[in-house]
Amino acid sequence: EAAARRGAKVILVSGPTHLESPAGTMVVRIRTAEEMANAVANHAAEATVFMMAAAVADFRPAQFSPRKIKRLDGVPDLKLLATRDILAEITRTRRIDQIVVGFAAETDRVLENAARKLRARNLDMVIANDVTQEGAGFDVDTNIATILFADGRQRPVEKMPKSDLAHIILDEVVSMRAQTKRSPV
Repeated sequence: EAAARRGAKVILVSGPTHLESPAGTMVVRIRTAEEMANAVANHAAEATVFMMAAAVADFRPAQFSPRKIKRLDGVPDLKLLATRDILAEITRTRRIDQIVVGFAAETDRVLENAARKLRARNLDMVIANDVTQEGAGFDVDTNIATILFADGRQRPVEKMPKSDLAHIILDEVVSMRAQTKRSPV
């Protein structure tokens, strides 16, 4: 929503939610991690900035049952398969002019885990937050974060409305694009 208000063309790939679609955005509705990966891949060529905030499951059941699995049949063996790593796919195939921002909702060793994600996924920046802190994470309208940059800088951000944090992140993206002579968001 913040990017759309700034005049950006926004394509939001969204799983099931009770939230209203942000004004001024094109919304692509998906239900599974595979559908999300396909939707992101379908729009990758037209994107200049990727903000990958989704918490997609790392694994999925190997078999799907359209019917209830009955207790009488005993406890089934559950086999899991890895889902596609959407963020890794984007950074592996991105153009030089694309900026990729990741998010790391963590419960332990927050900055260490976020820095590892930043390096492993070759991100331009990652927004780390400790979801165990009061007023941060899911199901609240505020967040507390630290923005980590590929050059090693960190920018702590105090508790604030998520909409304000979105503008801080976008300001950093605009600055990054200006420094690399990329057109702004």
